[in-house]
Amino acid sequence: MQKVKLFKSIESELGTLEKEINEWIAKSKAKVVSITGNIAPQTGHTAIGTFSASDVLVVVMYEDGNG
Repeated sequence: MQKVKLFKSIESELGTLEKEINEWIAKSKAKVVSITGNIAPQTGHTAIGTFSASDVLVVVMYEDGNG
C-alpha cells in the first residue's frame, strides 16, 4: 500500500529538513517511491532589501510493508 508523508520547513533550514527526512527514511525503513518538493514564493520583507524565508514542503510517497 502506498502512503504519503509530508515535511514542512523554511528555506533557510534546508539542511535540517534534509537530515529529518533521511532520519525518517532510515528509522521507518520505508521504500521510497518518489520525493517532490515546493518552495513557496517569498511574501514579505523583514528589513530593507531582505526577504523572509519561504516555506518549503516536501512530499515523500512510500510503500508501506504492513498493508
